[in-house]
Amino acid sequence: MNSVPQDSESHVLKVKDLHAWFGDFHAVKGISVNYPKNSVTAIIGPSGCGKSTYIRCLNRIHEEVPDATSKGEVNLLGMNILDPKIDAVEIRRKIGMVFQKPNPFPAMSIFDNVTVGLKLQGVKNKTKLKEVAESCLRKAALWDEVKDKLNQPGTGLSGGQQQRLCIARALAVDPPVLLMDEPTSALDPIASAKIEELMAQLREEYTLIVVTHNMQQAARIADYTSFYILGELIEHGLSSDIFTNPKHQKTEDYITGRFG
Repeated sequence: MNSVPQDSESHVLKVKDLHAWFGDFHAVKGISVNYPKNSVTAIIGPSGCGKSTYIRCLNRIHEEVPDATSKGEVNLLGMNILDPKIDAVEIRRKIGMVFQKPNPFPAMSIFDNVTVGLKLQGVKNKTKLKEVAESCLRKAALWDEVKDKLNQPGTGLSGGQQQRLCIARALAVDPPVLLMDEPTSALDPIASAKIEELMAQLREEYTLIVVTHNMQQAARIADYTSFYILGELIEHGLSSDIFTNPKHQKTEDYITGRFG
């Protein structure tokens, strides 16, 4: 596991005083945290504590909900992505997202699911598309399982395979940051273990931020862990410290099962 980087240049994503609302409901309250390059950060906390809302702010999906608003700074490589002048679609190419339930596009083949983002960017070269599809499916540890059925529907895969397909789709546009919202909660233990192995490999090229309800998973996969309650960041630090020597009593109570 990494030590906390002191050099601010090593942080690919910096969040400062981020707030989010659903109408009058204040769901995320003044979050400030930095994410080092090539690291995995787990976000833990009780259900309804704002974890998913928070990461949806990080690539501006939150604003797609009626009456949802946010303010603060989310700085990606020197650019505040919450600036309304910046195209939200472009931001979502730079900060990818994998959801709790696998969501391959139902009318598309496995190949088209992976390459759809590139095609929307105007890439038409078939050789380029094939190269990216194979590369991303390999990164998602799926190539050997699907290489002979790339023209078949993505929805025909198992749940775990579908989730890895969604990961490959997110990687195809080469985002520096990948968000994962409980990516294994709908999967069986074997499929979950494959996704965890994949996260460890992906951190060599990407920065991952993973919401999980599974504290054992957070301890296994994450360099850093953030603990949230009621929209507030209670504690953030090295996972080894959070799980063995938390600084805040609320953190200790949660990870020892006294509440949550």
